[in-house]
Amino acid sequence: MMQIMKILNKGNAKTKKGEKFGYKTFGIHLAPSTLSGFNACLWASRACIQACLNTAGHGQRESVQIARIEKTKKFFQEETLFMEKLVEEITAAIKSAKKANLTPCFRLNLTSDIPWEAKKINGQTLFELFPQVSFYDYTKSFNRMKNFLSGKMPQNYHLTFSRSESNEALCELVAKLGGNIAVVFRNSLPEKYLGKKVIDGDKNDLRFLDPKNSIVGLIEKGKAKNDESGFVVCTL
Repeated sequence: MMQIMKILNKGNAKTKKGEKFGYKTFGIHLAPSTLSGFNACLWASRACIQACLNTAGHGQRESVQIARIEKTKKFFQEETLFMEKLVEEITAAIKSAKKANLTPCFRLNLTSDIPWEAKKINGQTLFELFPQVSFYDYTKSFNRMKNFLSGKMPQNYHLTFSRSESNEALCELVAKLGGNIAVVFRNSLPEKYLGKKVIDGDKNDLRFLDPKNSIVGLIEKGKAKNDESGFVVCTL
C-alpha cells in the first residue's frame, strides 16, 4: 500500500513568478532520467541529463533527492494509487489557489517527460477530470508535440517543444508546424531563431500564455553554464 506522501509542490522560484500575472502553478518533481531506476525522461539527450535543473534550489538537499526518487518509484510501481492521490491533491490545490484569488494551473513534468495524456484513472485522464483547469509542460517528444499541434491532445493541455544538442532537425519541423520551442541561449537572447521571434521565457513559466509561433528563450543556468555540447546556443 502506498504511504501518504506529498506529490504536488507549491511552485519553485520560476513558477512562482506567475503569481504576478494572477496564476498559481502547482507541479510535480520526479527524479529525472533513470535516477530512480525507472526512466522518467524517455527522450532526454545526454546534455539534457547533464544540465538538468533537478539539483537547483531545494533540489540540492539530499532529503529532497531521496523524496523525489521515492516518489518516482511509487509512480511506476503503484500508478493507480499514485493517480488517486494526485487527483485528491489537484482538487485541494484548486481550492487553495482560489482562496488566494489566483487561477490554478499545473505543470506535471517539472523534471520529467511523462506522457500524462496516456495515464488514466477510472477510464479518464487528469485533463478530462479537470476540464476547466490549464495544464502545461515542456517535452522533447516529437510525436507528443505533433499530436498537440494537430489537435489530438486535450484542449486544456499545452506543450512547448524543448530543444537539445541533438534534435535541431526536429525543432525545424516543429517550427514549420507552428509550434513553440524552448531554446537555452548563452548570456543573452537573440531577436530571432529559426525565423521566429524570441520571447523571454524567464519572465514567468506560464507557457500556455505564450504567443504562437514563438521561440521561448531561456538563459543558461546551473550546470548548463559549462555546456560545450551545443545544448546551449551561442548567438555571438
